[in-house]
Amino acid sequence: MSNIQEAIYAGGCFWGIEHYMQNKEGVIDAVSGYIGGDEEHPTYREVCADMTNHAEAVKVSFDSSIISYRELTKFFFEIHNPEQENGQGMDIGEQYRSEIFYLNDSQKETAQELIDILNSKGFKVITKLTPAKTFWASEDYHQDYFKQHPNHQICHFYKKRF
Repeated sequence: MSNIQEAIYAGGCFWGIEHYMQNKEGVIDAVSGYIGGDEEHPTYREVCADMTNHAEAVKVSFDSSIISYRELTKFFFEIHNPEQENGQGMDIGEQYRSEIFYLNDSQKETAQELIDILNSKGFKVITKLTPAKTFWASEDYHQDYFKQHPNHQICHFYKKRF
């Protein structure tokens, strides 16, 4: 039985989520892409022009013997602002929405429990929970963006919430 699992998170520009996830212990891979929309094989240009209803997202492969889905999802809530609707910082638009695309009922229940905890602490979490459909990997030039562009400013930051 494999310990390798997947999770899909959208929380603003996928470059920042990808960067933080790639550096988290237990994460094997983080791939930038698009999910949640109507078009097959969406392009960055189409997604940014709000032509597809897709969100910029990151598909994370992780070793559940090192980090659980719960811990990874807590981390997700701490590397983006789950209270900002349809944007993240200065990146504004539906493609930058906060959304967790769950792959099974257990992921949905865990994510909802974490949202409830944050709300009980006074946060006003707007993160949507949506069953995952097809995840489309983004163009190659978006993958490993901060590794390729180490001097580029990151728009995400870590903030302890749990």
